[in-house]
Amino acid sequence: MAKSQLLTIGLSLLFFLTGCLQNVATESNVPRMTKEELRSMLGNPYVVILDVRASDDWNKSESKIRGAVREDPAVNVKSWANRYPKEKTLVFYLA
Repeated sequence: MAKSQLLTIGLSLLFFLTGCLQNVATESNVPRMTKEELRSMLGNPYVVILDVRASDDWNKSESKIRGAVREDPAVNVKSWANRYPKEKTLVFYLA
């Protein structure tokens, strides 16, 4: 899958789940992902779900996505972004 497609999918989920960026997503025609679409991707070895919620939000939450990898958004993204193979689809979760 092309790098731009991976980014589009990740940003789509980010915009969809946060809701606060809904206008930006609509204006730039970024596709959105539903909970059902994400649910159908769980367990797929070619998909990496990254939970990038703020540390306080993540620590206080009783809800975690099964199989998601936690990455701290306060840390420079470049420091952890290269850990993931380019041939995998990255899905970013922020709520």
